Amino acid sequence: MENRVYFVGAGPGDPELITIKGQRLLKDADVVIYTGSLVPKALIENLPGEVIDSAGLNLDEVFAIVLNRWKSGKKVVRLHTGDPSIYGAINEQMMLMRQENIPFAVVPGVSSALAAAAALTTQLTLPEVSQTVIFTRMAGRTPMPEGEDIKSLAAHQATMMIFLSVGMIEKLIADLVAGGYPENTAVAVVEKASWPDERKVRGTLASIVQQVKEAKITRTAIIAVGDVLVEGDPPALSKLYDKTFTHGYRKGTS
Repeated sequence: MENRVYFVGAGPGDPELITIKGQRLLKDADVVIYTGSLVPKALIENLPGEVIDSAGLNLDEVFAIVLNRWKSGKKVVRLHTGDPSIYGAINEQMMLMRQENIPFAVVPGVSSALAAAAALTTQLTLPEVSQTVIFTRMAGRTPMPEGEDIKSLAAHQATMMIFLSVGMIEKLIADLVAGGYPENTAVAVVEKASWPDERKVRGTLASIVQQVKEAKITRTAIIAVGDVLVEGDPPALSKLYDKTFTHGYRKGTS
């Protein structure tokens, strides 16, 4: 069986939110290269293999370690926070692996956006409210492609889960309102979702900036926006378990 390098999603913070497959690969690995302080320490403590923190390394340095260990026949795991496919910076690593003919695979993880939804005990999609979820971020040092600015995305009135932007929340909220969300739209900020010191702030677009400033939340937070966040009974219920609804596994009653 070929020796693959595995990109593994560590999950959002709670060490129990890694997948069973991801946990097995960590225990079997000869070397684990993990992405700095946001990987829960419980996942990397007491592992039998070599453990390397990549926080201070650039791409070439990380890849040099991967290449060296892989050529030595060792099992390598690259451990990323959350899910590797969302703001995970894995494409450039996979490009180098293809150039060196290193086989690799990706093991998904729980995104912090989904952990934030769980912390808020809400569905991100609700019938007749929103059937679309947008994962996005504010433009910062990384610019946004044309048409993906916050104002443009706000015009859809969908549920939005906004990463890497709480430090710019004043500008973010102004853009959401300018894009079409009413000021009374529900919004929540979840800091360090699923960590022991997780914090939640709920409000509206009109109130959230002041609330976040008072809470002194400046980083490591997901901003959730949309009418799905309104607390109380949902305005419409799913048809799936409606006794009058017929589907492939059940005939509805009249």
